[in-house]
Amino acid sequence: MDNQDLTLSKKLLASYKERLENEILKRSLKLKIPSKICKEIIENNNEINELKKAIYELENLTTNP
Repeated sequence: MDNQDLTLSKKLLASYKERLENEILKRSLKLKIPSKICKEIIENNNEINELKKAIYELENLTTNP
């Protein structure tokens, strides 16, 4: 993978992670879930945590070729 591919992948993963977080927030508002619990749901979400790890690894690849 070249640097441009890594940057694009990182942006796509970050965008997907943001959409997931926003979806959780929207549904929490609809269900009137307290914001503290909503934040805990986001922090403990396996898919979001995996995305964070992948983004972190891609960042390290782009800074350490």
